[in-house]
Amino acid sequence: MLDSVLQDTGQLLSSEKGLLGFMALVAVALLIYFISRRLLLRLFSSLVKRTRIKFDDFLFEHRVFERIFPLIPVLIISAGRALWPNRAEAIQLIANILIVIILSRTLTAFMRSLSDYYATLPAAKTHPIKGYVQVVNLVIYILAVLVAIGLLTGRSPWELIAGLGALTAVLLLIFRNTILGLVASVQIAGNDMIHVGDWVEMPKFGADGDVIDIALHTVQVQNWDKTISYIPTYKLIEESFKNWRGMADSGARRIKRSLVIDMNSIAFVTPEQLERFRDIHLLQDYIREKEREIEAWNAREREAGRHPLNQRRMTNVGTFRIYAERYVSTRADIRSDLTCMVRQLTPTPDGLPLEVYAFTSTVEWIRYEHIQADIFDHLLSIAGAFDLCIFQHPAGADFRQITRG
Repeated sequence: MLDSVLQDTGQLLSSEKGLLGFMALVAVALLIYFISRRLLLRLFSSLVKRTRIKFDDFLFEHRVFERIFPLIPVLIISAGRALWPNRAEAIQLIANILIVIILSRTLTAFMRSLSDYYATLPAAKTHPIKGYVQVVNLVIYILAVLVAIGLLTGRSPWELIAGLGALTAVLLLIFRNTILGLVASVQIAGNDMIHVGDWVEMPKFGADGDVIDIALHTVQVQNWDKTISYIPTYKLIEESFKNWRGMADSGARRIKRSLVIDMNSIAFVTPEQLERFRDIHLLQDYIREKEREIEAWNAREREAGRHPLNQRRMTNVGTFRIYAERYVSTRADIRSDLTCMVRQLTPTPDGLPLEVYAFTSTVEWIRYEHIQADIFDHLLSIAGAFDLCIFQHPAGADFRQITRG
């Protein structure tokens, strides 16, 4: 009886000594961790600032070094587990799980650093990898969870992976958006559909602006009012959208706008008007050629004894159309190598639309709007010189003038 008591007492004292020794080891490991972390972070920060390589800046920004430092106390504690032999296996298990967590967090931070560094390279605009990096990080976390579960249950992670086959339907449901986003990212990159910096329009999602980020699950578009639209990546495959990259690459932007002529003001050109139009230098050669053409036609009609209604005459709207086309085409800010014309559209109840169709020599938005405004300022103002009226619906002032009259 006495021997049993003495043996139990010895084991208890030995266990208490082991616990105290282990706690002292933990305290020393944590002290080493905090001191080394403080000193090494300062050292790494100094080295990062001195180097010309940008990649280490992103490593420091995503705290890759800071995330790997906890390995120091974990390894020290794992190595000293013999100080508490009764709990050595539990200590080793906890240490292994912590190592898995630390390494997975470090690897994912490293992958984000790699993604951000790649985003600074010219190739990132045409071949973004952010979506693929997010998939790799997701796989790392899944593997880390499986390894941790395997350590806790004492089973091989490969057995757990094989067991996931029975949960395929559930996994497909859980990771549906991730799978769709991955497939869409591959198709977008393979078909060169969209780049960072492209101007895209997708009215369904209220998106009209520049693409600022292409990720696995969403594409971010900064609209012109500085709001951000988030479009699911797979929707770019399912839905239609407009990409203005072709316009930007061509260096030209299209003008396609109409002014509407009141059809009551359209008439044949009188001799007095013709004399006035001859003073417009943009029309001088046109009028000479047109007069010869019309005179030759009319001479044939007279010789044939046909009715005078068969004869041709110039109109003020046709002359104005030629003037507008030549005015637009001779501007230095309009591309002469691309289509430039002023055409009539189908008459409407509002009048006869004359559409200016041309391309500016710039794609810069403000400059483009200024060019377009200058053209229509001039055409709207000079239409009266051709005795044409620009149509607009009557306003309150028009009705007041009628009632006063």
